[in-house]
Amino acid sequence: MRYSPRVLTLSAALLVAVGCAKRDNSSATTDSAAPMAGEETRQVAAGGIAASGWSGRIDASAAADGQKLENAKLDQKGDTLLVTTGPAVAYWNPANTASGDYTISATFHEPEYMNVNDHPHPYGLFIGGNDMGTDQQTYLYCAAYGNGNFIVRGFGPEPFQMNGRRGEANAAVNKAAGKNQPVTQQISLSVKGEKVECAINGTTVASYDKSAVVGAGKLKSTDGVYGIRFAHNTDGRVTALAKTP
Repeated sequence: MRYSPRVLTLSAALLVAVGCAKRDNSSATTDSAAPMAGEETRQVAAGGIAASGWSGRIDASAAADGQKLENAKLDQKGDTLLVTTGPAVAYWNPANTASGDYTISATFHEPEYMNVNDHPHPYGLFIGGNDMGTDQQTYLYCAAYGNGNFIVRGFGPEPFQMNGRRGEANAAVNKAAGKNQPVTQQISLSVKGEKVECAINGTTVASYDKSAVVGAGKLKSTDGVYGIRFAHNTDGRVTALAKTP
């Protein structure tokens, strides 16, 4: 079969475009429930949990790839939680529970944006944790990226999405000045009556009816444990983790 020069030219252009897209991931984002193809998850040296009273569990997808909780690290210095991943992981203290109407807030600091990756990875808070540490654990999280995006997702116990597979941009989310530069986000998750809301740096970026996040395949309840979640291959610091009515 013979092809016209125009068809051959279009085909060549498409191949070049695909090749460039594969090489340039600087604006891509991942929530790490499913790492990008070809992306390796590191194993953190001397990993595990050194913060007293805290527990953790890595994503089921990471465990299926042979990762373990000890390949990430949670430490504590004074009032600061130090997180180094490894596989994507949720960390919590079983004593930290919330019910009814409440707000959970914390400040997240990424000292060196994208220091391990060629694309942004998120970190943030989760609420509504039930059956934590088991295959049936459920929770909802809101997390920020250092490129101005945020994502709201959950496990019920299978992953579910509230604002798309890779989240969305919002002007309230701070952007790092560049790779290896610091960036800080203040994140809160609130339950107010029949609404569940996420605010980043003082601006509400997402609001959902409670019925949209609680039910079959989603949360068992908005009551439960709260904690922090970090994507894979990410370093961060957490301060001022608190609950307020």
